[in-house]
Amino acid sequence: MKLSVVIPCYNGARTLAAQLDALSRQQWEEPWEVILADNGSTDDSVAIARRYQETMPHLRIVDASERPGQPHALNVGAAAARGDSIAFCDADDEVAPGWVAAMGNALATDDFVAARIDTEKLNPPLTRRRSAQERGIQPYTYPPFLPHAGGGTLGLKRWLHDKMGGFDESLPYLHDTDLCWRIQRAGIALRFVPEAVVHVRQQHTLRGSFRQALKWGEYSVLLYKRYRPLGMPRLSARQGLSYWKSVVTMAPRIRSRRQLARWVRELGWRIGRVRGSIKHRVLSI
Repeated sequence: MKLSVVIPCYNGARTLAAQLDALSRQQWEEPWEVILADNGSTDDSVAIARRYQETMPHLRIVDASERPGQPHALNVGAAAARGDSIAFCDADDEVAPGWVAAMGNALATDDFVAARIDTEKLNPPLTRRRSAQERGIQPYTYPPFLPHAGGGTLGLKRWLHDKMGGFDESLPYLHDTDLCWRIQRAGIALRFVPEAVVHVRQQHTLRGSFRQALKWGEYSVLLYKRYRPLGMPRLSARQGLSYWKSVVTMAPRIRSRRQLARWVRELGWRIGRVRGSIKHRVLSI
């Protein structure tokens, strides 16, 4: 087995079939498999996956319900993998044609890779936002540090996943960024694979966007606390206050739903930074 595709899933019935359809159409000359790691779904996710096993004999379902959280499901799926390499994708995204072959071929020569993100197919124009991973590996800018990529776009050798201990299950958010940094600090580069495309589904409501940004902001502070002693630049209170000023002055200038969605995300992220600073006792607003 050359490649194992791992899908973490919790109540993904609304979108899972589209992802499995996309995977069922993939073609590659090497042997590969799909593993659905179910994190205790209470909807029809498992039943949907079982129906696909009739046409996808290389699809397996594993129980990852012992501990809630996506990183646990990712690790359980990786532990069940039989492939030399592992590629991760999410239950609410869709891999583009040729994704399996592109990821599999890339992992034949590289230890750690990331696919290209497309945000146009699955997101309405009013809430769609561009991703830096449409053009390459995403930079990390606040403060500037090592690049990273979304967890549903990553691929790596199985030995590397095991050596690094997999995803940190204490991080329900940004565990993908943490893994990217740990691997790069171990001296292994993250290679961009533009031929492997993932259609990513973003939040389509203002509430969903706010809550997601809030969590990302909060857990980015925890990463800051962890990686400051390892070379991450220090943030000053002046920088944080400057960004808060821009959030406040932006509000009266909102003229469209697109601008409102952007402001809501920025507000959520900034509030999350404040929450994280209080929770983890580190100034990083």
